[in-house]
Amino acid sequence: MAVKITGITARDIRFPTSLEGDGSDAIHTDPDYSCAYITLTTSTEAKGFGHTFTIGRGTEIVCEAALALGEFVVGKHLQEITADFAGFWRALANDSQLRWLGPEKGVVHLATCAIVNAVWDLWAKVERKPLWKLLADMTPEELVSVIDFRYISDLLTREEALEILKKGQDGKKEREAELISKGYPAYITSAGWSGYDEQKTRQKCKEALAKGFVRFKAKVGTGIEADRRRLAVMREEIGYDKLLMTDANQRWDVSEAIDWMKQLTEFKPLWIEEPTSPDDVLGHATIAKALKPYNIAVATGEHCQNRVVFKQLFQADSIAYCQIDGCRLGGVNEVLAVLLMAAKLNVPVCPHAGGVGLCQVNQHFSYFDYICVSRTLENRFLEYAEHLHENYKFPIEVKGGHYVLPQIPGFQTEMREASLDTHEYPTGPVWQKLFAEGTFKPPKKH
Repeated sequence: MAVKITGITARDIRFPTSLEGDGSDAIHTDPDYSCAYITLTTSTEAKGFGHTFTIGRGTEIVCEAALALGEFVVGKHLQEITADFAGFWRALANDSQLRWLGPEKGVVHLATCAIVNAVWDLWAKVERKPLWKLLADMTPEELVSVIDFRYISDLLTREEALEILKKGQDGKKEREAELISKGYPAYITSAGWSGYDEQKTRQKCKEALAKGFVRFKAKVGTGIEADRRRLAVMREEIGYDKLLMTDANQRWDVSEAIDWMKQLTEFKPLWIEEPTSPDDVLGHATIAKALKPYNIAVATGEHCQNRVVFKQLFQADSIAYCQIDGCRLGGVNEVLAVLLMAAKLNVPVCPHAGGVGLCQVNQHFSYFDYICVSRTLENRFLEYAEHLHENYKFPIEVKGGHYVLPQIPGFQTEMREASLDTHEYPTGPVWQKLFAEGTFKPPKKH
């Protein structure tokens, strides 16, 4: 059955998470978790949903960028897109004028990602498969055909990617059955936000342990003594037999990152995440080399702009853990390119998740990576944060510290209509009430 895409809408959805300190870190001290929420309507009842994660102001700009890119998708048949997905992706990401605002980075790339993922959501629904299963069931040749290899072929050629995926066919059914049975290992960030006081941190650690979590992450960078107190509290609660990761969210210069983390070695962090600017490839390499004797690895990726920057991080031996984010890279197609580069160099992939819809989106990449690409769970775990999932029609499920694989067709990125209406900015009742109370200031008219 032919499915024609007939329209696109973009909605600015925001949650006032800054009121409770949820999501807070050393740089982003007052985040209001938000998303630019894209809906593709079609000539059938099927719809495609995609979004990109933001933290408040500026979400409206991403929505406008998505509408500007709408002409590339509206009027096309789904089958036309999927027949040459790499070509469609390149056309969307490289409009001769809009690319000047990037290229392949920033607001336009965020909008690109939301549209691309909405198309994949639609495709998975038409095929009646969850996104991870759609990918896992594709042949190596089909998977390679959706990737744009421009700018990365000096590290990964089409032929090398095909070889990796062909090797991934061996034992694929057994690995899929294993994940369905046991789930995918997760780590939790919800106990370690920098805006939490000691009592709340302790309580969150206790709750996570009771739920079966054995991997935790804490935000650092607000102050060395504050960091030491937070990490000491977490280690007191979780012990030293559990994994603990740290995340600076781009807080430091290179030398500052090295000196700071040396003062936290007693807490035995597995990694320091985003220690400096996400664009500083050589800075990450310097930090990684300096901290290696202290058994502290470097991880980054949630603000990595595109496959090209990831390529350089890999080439410079800058990161020991690759943190893809399917709501910042240009959607599924570009994520696949990064997964395959990581596999070639044996760098474990531990996706960033936790914001609005990030767990919903990035879970699929971890499942596919294990089933078809890396074929190992060693040093691989998927981030989890416990808030906002109730706003989704089909929320993620985590049991015993493991993600449960969804069986619902699509990306599971469709939000509840009541949540959309309530939290749409600035007209939703939640925001109108906060404006009236004076808790937030209404947006200025330009």
